[in-house]
Amino acid sequence: MKCILFLMLMLSTVPLVRAQQTELIANTDGRKTVSLDGQWHTIIDPYETGYYDYRYQPSADGYFKDARPKTKSDLIEYDFDTSESLSVPGDWNTQKERLLLYEGTIWYKKSFDYQKQPNTRLFVYFGAANYVADVYLNGEKLGRHEGGFTPFNFEVTRLVREKANSLIVKVDNQRRRDGVPTLNTDWWNYGGLTREVKLIETPATFVQDYFIQLQKGSHDHISGWVKLNGDKLNQRITLRIPEAKTVRSFNTDANGFAEISFTADLILWSPDNPKLYDVVLETETERLPDLIGFRSIETKGSEILLNGRPIFLRGVSIHEEAPFRGGRAYSKEDSITLLGWAKELGCNFVRLAHYPHNESMVRQADRLGLMVWSEIPVYWTILWENPATFENAQRQLSEMIARDKNRAAVIIWSMANETPIGAARLSFLKKLVDRARGLDSTRLISAALERHYLDEQTEMIDDPLGEYLDVLGCNEYVGWYDGLAEKADRLEWKTKYQKPLIMSEFGGDALYGKHGDALTRWTEEYQENLYQHTLKMLKKITFLRGTCPWILMDFRSPRRPLPGIQDFHNRKGLISDRGERKKAFYVMQQFYHEMEAAGQK
Repeated sequence: MKCILFLMLMLSTVPLVRAQQTELIANTDGRKTVSLDGQWHTIIDPYETGYYDYRYQPSADGYFKDARPKTKSDLIEYDFDTSESLSVPGDWNTQKERLLLYEGTIWYKKSFDYQKQPNTRLFVYFGAANYVADVYLNGEKLGRHEGGFTPFNFEVTRLVREKANSLIVKVDNQRRRDGVPTLNTDWWNYGGLTREVKLIETPATFVQDYFIQLQKGSHDHISGWVKLNGDKLNQRITLRIPEAKTVRSFNTDANGFAEISFTADLILWSPDNPKLYDVVLETETERLPDLIGFRSIETKGSEILLNGRPIFLRGVSIHEEAPFRGGRAYSKEDSITLLGWAKELGCNFVRLAHYPHNESMVRQADRLGLMVWSEIPVYWTILWENPATFENAQRQLSEMIARDKNRAAVIIWSMANETPIGAARLSFLKKLVDRARGLDSTRLISAALERHYLDEQTEMIDDPLGEYLDVLGCNEYVGWYDGLAEKADRLEWKTKYQKPLIMSEFGGDALYGKHGDALTRWTEEYQENLYQHTLKMLKKITFLRGTCPWILMDFRSPRRPLPGIQDFHNRKGLISDRGERKKAFYVMQQFYHEMEAAGQK
């Protein structure tokens, strides 16, 4: 009964729009794929003329029809093939100067040929599209996806042609009050097809999804499940881990579902030894490989235990901002650069803020031995009492977990950041916590909580949401938004919860190359001094088990207009957006190296 309920939860995470839409396909890297990346023809459509008629009703003959004049007298007021193009993956804001501040609709078109194969199915997969995407193939609507940072796919087996397929996507990045995130954020609203797009070919019956991880609390017992999709759901499945000399077979039931449970002699994944195993699933119809690490993550009192041993999370926060070129990061090269800088800083942990980052970041963290805090964009002032907003947030949470649940690097699912305390908010977030635990009981749950002053020298963490979390997160800006740096010397931190704390944000702005004394804002010396005082304060917090300064690298933000200093960038980075290390970088680096030398692994 428990398995059936769990499967029902998984099936409910993706809205059904027409028959072609399916659940998210797990592990696209193990499939036969055709990349659709590259140049796409585009039409900028601020009035959504290609979607609505003049009465503002959905048009039956919108741009998605990709129509052409059949006679010299036909009136068609658009033409994808003679329109300008944009690169995919990529945000539109940084590809053309006139689109830097654009928020609205742009239509994308990609033509492709496809040679159909017998007994196969075909899906079109999007790594992400910000924010709402309406997808059409050959004039037929496949469906809609809302949420700018999680993947989605549609089946196109019955619609695809051998020649001249027209894949059209309407992408709208307008901010909405009922959206997730909502209207007000502190990062750039990059629009477009920001991650890879590809065709995925599968057998008629294929492995839809699987969960293969250590059972919570165990170091040698693997448990999970496999789910098939297709018309031959009763199959014998074999799971192989050759290096661990492990072969196990299971039978799926009438719903294509099988539980997995067995013991294995494993080298556990850790920052010191990020061991990944070749894991292969074999069914009667396909063979699906993956690289999976095995480790346990738990809490006990105020301790965080990795593989049963206490660990201090030496972290840094990162936005999905591309180093050097700017714009949305998406490539393997971007992840190697950003996570390489985190390793140089001395990190064993990264907070990927404030939304799910691209898959290459998580995969690279797996390889480098960097533990990951992954979160959804429930940020600041969401509409807590709106059922549609909750469903949106829950869907994004489910899609984040679906994509990354087999990645050892991910140790924390975060539900929210800096959300105001209230009954409706607590109910909203508690339901998200319940969903996360229902989908994945092996990882820790956290959120960046609210805190307040008990008196002038005491900060208290007693946010009611803390009761439902495994790890407390807290953002503090003593020395920047809260007094001057020396104020930190007098502060004491308390909490009502016997749980570990990660200081998930702290820091202040500095423009690289701007110098002055320690009291002159925007200088590297001010930021350096702030970090020195902050670290002294943090060392005194007895229940602190992780630090995550804000932030690794400067990033664009429309909230930061100060000319000559911010220029629409948040300058709290330890590294500039051009890769230059600020003085505070070396303060934090020394702190982490000293902790590691002292055995705070």
